[in-house]
Amino acid sequence: MSIQRVSSKWTKTNAILPNPTLAAYVPETRLYTFDHLNEMLAVYGTVYIKPDNGTYGKGVMRAERLTEPLPPTEEGIIEERTWYVLRYEVDIFTFESLEDLHRVVSSRIRKRPYLIQRGIPLLQHEERPFDLRVLTQMNLRHQWETTLIVGRVAAPDKVVTNHHSGGTTRFFNELVAPYMDVKEAVRLEQKLSKMGERVAWQLQKKYPRLREIGLDVGLDQQNYPWILEVNTRPAIKVFSSLPNKSLYHKIFRYAVGYGRYSPSTGKPVRSKKKA
Repeated sequence: MSIQRVSSKWTKTNAILPNPTLAAYVPETRLYTFDHLNEMLAVYGTVYIKPDNGTYGKGVMRAERLTEPLPPTEEGIIEERTWYVLRYEVDIFTFESLEDLHRVVSSRIRKRPYLIQRGIPLLQHEERPFDLRVLTQMNLRHQWETTLIVGRVAAPDKVVTNHHSGGTTRFFNELVAPYMDVKEAVRLEQKLSKMGERVAWQLQKKYPRLREIGLDVGLDQQNYPWILEVNTRPAIKVFSSLPNKSLYHKIFRYAVGYGRYSPSTGKPVRSKKKA
């Protein structure tokens, strides 16, 4: 029986939210509309606009609402100038009105469903934002097990950290060391491991043939973990270059065990249509 895949980010988000423990780690996410853009920029200042169905960080945009005080009027009234910035890949666009920003975003997304998500000010490594990939798999005892937590650092001037967008993989401890002591790092790693298993368990209630997930987790300035996205077809072979070969062999062995790769050829098993 084929492994279940879920392509819709909106569907996955709504499958997680009924669990109050997990909901606390999910940044506010809505379907993209002009009203939602206006409301969320007013509250958060920065939002990410991403396709509901999409991989490798393609189509992701970041929008910001910026303000600065204007010189006082003759009556002593101080007003603000407001403008908006849109970042897409390495391009940057500036707008004087929200309507102009929305017009350009709409021209890019057309009729496709997009989401708008609260922007999290991520921790940085060498002045570039990073997030964490939490890989959770069904092990050979048919239990959920988090097998890997690694960091991904965005390429210069890029909106996303994804490997296909030029992001680079880094060790978890290397990235978090400037922000916390060893004990805090150990606690965070344990928390993320448990989070991956809880998300997998929650999703499996709706998708019983789910066998693997990859959580994209961002740490904010208070080291609080936010679930940015859940992938149901996470990259596996990209980790073959890890120095710890026994760890990669375990990851791959689990993937063979639940049918992602052929035990005889090691090649991917063709899966059916996504859920």
